[in-house]
Amino acid sequence: MSVLRVCELADLAPDSAKLVVVNGLKLSVVRIEEDVFVIGDTCSHANFSLSEGEVDVQDKTLECTKHGAAFSLENGEPQCLPATKPVPVYDVEVREGTIYISQAELASGQTSGDSA
Repeated sequence: MSVLRVCELADLAPDSAKLVVVNGLKLSVVRIEEDVFVIGDTCSHANFSLSEGEVDVQDKTLECTKHGAAFSLENGEPQCLPATKPVPVYDVEVREGTIYISQAELASGQTSGDSA
């Protein structure tokens, strides 16, 4: 499986989100302790950057600062209104301090939250 480099683990502060652009696609990369999550950066409700939002480490969500919608980092599903549609979630691999996602997954639009 071909993978795409997203960023270095060391570039992410614990319990934070960062905007990373990979092949023209905006992604929110979130680190909670040593766990890493990659979701689409654009809120499905208001076309706003999710990486600017608050990370809830207990619920594993990322909140959009525009209207307060929170998205699961594990499956992309909105956890509260006003958002009703999920955001893409990507399978993550961390190797030797570098974060990767699947190139095929990114190209096809298939995400780990989708069923095949």
